[in-house]
Amino acid sequence: MTAYEDLPPALFAFPGPLRDALVAAVLSGAKTTTTGLLADYEAAGDPLPVAGDLKAVIDSAGCPVGVIEVTDVRVLRLAEVDLRHALDEGEGYASVAEWRSVHEGFWHGPQMREALGDPHFTVADDTPVVAERFRLVTLLPQDTAAPAARPAARPEKMQPPRNVPSSAR
Repeated sequence: MTAYEDLPPALFAFPGPLRDALVAAVLSGAKTTTTGLLADYEAAGDPLPVAGDLKAVIDSAGCPVGVIEVTDVRVLRLAEVDLRHALDEGEGYASVAEWRSVHEGFWHGPQMREALGDPHFTVADDTPVVAERFRLVTLLPQDTAAPAARPAARPEKMQPPRNVPSSAR
């Protein structure tokens, strides 16, 4: 057993093309921030991440492909997310408004609403979000990466790249 097998998973969005794009952005170093709903942590009963936490980045096949370290976590109102955070999501956003529009589309999507157990869930300026900053610690060799021990059913608190159509979420 290797050390990464004991790490909690970093699950970016739901399995599929969206997760694959997000994982690629993390592994390239382009993505160093992410934003999730506090309600998602609460619905899953998950503790909030803290600086220093290590997580195994899991791809759509359920394989660990890298390790990230959380460097900063802030819980804030959705309206307080700033341009630096949006840019560092590494998904090509040019403004906070663009970042928010894409995130709202994901958070209002059927998969997220199902994960939250609320078919009518919506966000507003006062919705609490978890703004997380991380760094890539290491890439894991793909020829030896074993499937993750933990299921990849729930999305990590990370959101879609800007050019993914709503129907793909």
